[in-house]
Amino acid sequence: MDKFVIEGSKTLHGSVDISGSKNAALPIIAATILCDSPCTIRNVPNLADIITMLKLLENMGCQYNFSNNTLEIDCLKLKSTKAEYDLVRKMRASILVLGPLIAKYFQATVSLPGGCAIGVRPVNLHIDALKIMGTKINIEKGYIHASAKELKGAEIYFDVPTVTGTENIIMAATLSHGKTTIYNAAKEPEVVDLANFLNKCGAKVSGAGSSTIEITGVETLKGSDYEVMPDRIEAGTFMCIAHATRSSLTINNAPTYCMHSIIDKIKEAGADVQISDSSIKISHSKFLPVNIKTFAYPGFPTDMQAQFTAMLTLAQGTSIIEETIFENRFQHVAELNRMGANIIISGNKAIINGVKKLYGAPVMATDLRASASLVIAGLAAENTTEVLRIYHLDRGYEHLDKKLQALGARIKRVPQ
Repeated sequence: MDKFVIEGSKTLHGSVDISGSKNAALPIIAATILCDSPCTIRNVPNLADIITMLKLLENMGCQYNFSNNTLEIDCLKLKSTKAEYDLVRKMRASILVLGPLIAKYFQATVSLPGGCAIGVRPVNLHIDALKIMGTKINIEKGYIHASAKELKGAEIYFDVPTVTGTENIIMAATLSHGKTTIYNAAKEPEVVDLANFLNKCGAKVSGAGSSTIEITGVETLKGSDYEVMPDRIEAGTFMCIAHATRSSLTINNAPTYCMHSIIDKIKEAGADVQISDSSIKISHSKFLPVNIKTFAYPGFPTDMQAQFTAMLTLAQGTSIIEETIFENRFQHVAELNRMGANIIISGNKAIINGVKKLYGAPVMATDLRASASLVIAGLAAENTTEVLRIYHLDRGYEHLDKKLQALGARIKRVPQ
């Protein structure tokens, strides 16, 4: 188990390239189960969650080669439709194999998922939708046991937008009989990326990116060559790093077309931001407080809440961040307060009273985005910060320490 040791209060310079999106790559990898020939997936980030998904598919009989961010994968010789607990418990996105397995093989046994402990994220919406499409489901001893004679197109209405639920039903519907319509679907760009991949494989998915998605089932899907979109959350994280450390950075390969809420809020916080195609130039101007409320896309992403919380600890005034997505996503606040921040939690709101300085301290990461917030604080703080349990961070950020070192940060990975 490694930790980061950060010597903070150093201005950063240069440019950084954003990796492929983990949240887009994971459902696309799961969707290769549907294909009757091999797939080549490019711009896949080399992350712990990606490796977990690949091990899960390999355990079922898929064959793959993953090198230099290019994945070649063949799931035609699948020998098992069971997703074992030992792998699924590590990552919530493992539930994404449920839809493809039911669609292609009409049976699946999938462990109930694990992942970051940031609140209750039930899979009942996935299950209810699959039942409407003709799946029999029984949950026993921690496993979802699903079977179907065939999947039929249906009208699916989600009580609340669910990203993985939308993705699971899109994948299941691609090989179903008839047309499936998903109402109140998640609009996230990662959902659009999955739909684009499936359409390149021969699926008929329309409306992705809107609240109503239509899928007309086809008989087979073929493999394809596809490039995963860049990671908007990593790009946003580097924007927070630049502003918090009073630095000027160029962020390359950023999906600026889907980052409007992040860009608007960091401008409101006093950063100077210039956008050019897929490049973001950001520099510190002044440090202003802002109020933020997390929402499903196109609202402000919950996955950027922790990073903005860390950055706004240094703003000149009081900021309020309201978390509306997950009920247990302020676990980083206690650690930030150990570093001299002045944050008060009131229900689902964090009241951030800006301070002049943060001070290095040993802190412990509790989840993926909390890890990033502590790194941001450590880079901005005086003296030395140790961030423990960075295995959380390795789930979602590719070579973050190396990218920061290239910008001039004094950060190193050492064994705990």
